Amino acid sequence: MRVDLITKEYPPEVYGGAGVHVAELTKVLRPHVEVRVRAFGAEREEAGVFSYTTPAELEGANAALSTFGTDLLIAADCAGADLIHSHTWYANFAGHIASLLHGAPHVLSAHSLEPLRPWKAEQLGGGYQLSSFAERTAYEGAAGVIAVSSGMRDDILRSYPAVDPAAVHVVHNGIDLEQWSPNPETSALTARGIDPEAPTIVFVGRITRQKGLPYFLRAVRELPTDYQVVLCAGAPDTPEIAEEVRSLVQELSRSRDNVHLITEMLPRHELTQVLTHATTFVCPSVYEPLGIVNLEAMACGTPVVASATGGIPEVVVDGETGYLVPIEQLTDGTGTPVDPERFIGDLRDALVRMVSDPARAAQMGEASRRRAAEHFSWASIAERTLEVYRTVLERRG
Repeated sequence: MRVDLITKEYPPEVYGGAGVHVAELTKVLRPHVEVRVRAFGAEREEAGVFSYTTPAELEGANAALSTFGTDLLIAADCAGADLIHSHTWYANFAGHIASLLHGAPHVLSAHSLEPLRPWKAEQLGGGYQLSSFAERTAYEGAAGVIAVSSGMRDDILRSYPAVDPAAVHVVHNGIDLEQWSPNPETSALTARGIDPEAPTIVFVGRITRQKGLPYFLRAVRELPTDYQVVLCAGAPDTPEIAEEVRSLVQELSRSRDNVHLITEMLPRHELTQVLTHATTFVCPSVYEPLGIVNLEAMACGTPVVASATGGIPEVVVDGETGYLVPIEQLTDGTGTPVDPERFIGDLRDALVRMVSDPARAAQMGEASRRRAAEHFSWASIAERTLEVYRTVLERRG
């Protein structure tokens, strides 16, 4: 069986969880099926990987429109695939068109949903209407949909009621325990003035509304000043969110000298150092289908304090591998806390509870590593994905 995986992100051009997912899924599927990866971006040297750039005629056009141009180039090349599997709205439209054109069933993995990210309109303008159209069309036409969590499955069926519930399968994201593991080295920290021995809270994520970084930064105002804060935060969605975060960090830096902002994407061997030496990882997201960053921290033996939203409660076990922070959210698609100050206060209290008891935090870190190994291995995720493929092909006859 030949499976064509379509993705915007693929190494070395990876900036989010979806890119990590596709790279790992490709590795574990290849022993079982023929995999051809069709990815946006510059040429790659890896065998079986084909790269596509924006058509010259669409250079400088709205980002969503230029994405459609790349999608059409990809769709034309999928002839001969037995099944097409796309990831994120950027690639979903290519999968949909390829399925119509070549007759192969289209399976898509849901890593996020446009109706639950209305702030994207700030970034894409009218292109948000195009991305929403592409995603809705692909979901409603897909032969199978893979949700990365049960919470994500519920979101899909609520956002797209025309989708057949029987076609939506849950397959969690995974983690490579060899690549993500406790790293005792400290060179990446000391080179940036970070104290490896200090009580430390680490955030890793893009600067986007869904990651909830401004809520965390407001909670930091009320944390003990000896708590070190490391922010691995870059790739802002808009100048507005970038400025909001910059201003909050600048404000905090006037009252404490241990807030460290790292805007470049760290290589894995450096990021594992940062995660390993953290007392806790924080994930203040208002929208998170699963949260692979939580798995990365847990695999490094670090407990997590995270919003109880989306798929996060399927990863973080409250009181065992970390603490879940309750969050009541608006139902307008933004995920905004109904009571932002209460959420900020609850987040602060959970962080103090964790950091003030380092022995308990260490126990939770050990439990986190065990949970990542036992429930989120890529071998089991490959088998579940292959089951979805077989189910889709059997339904097609």
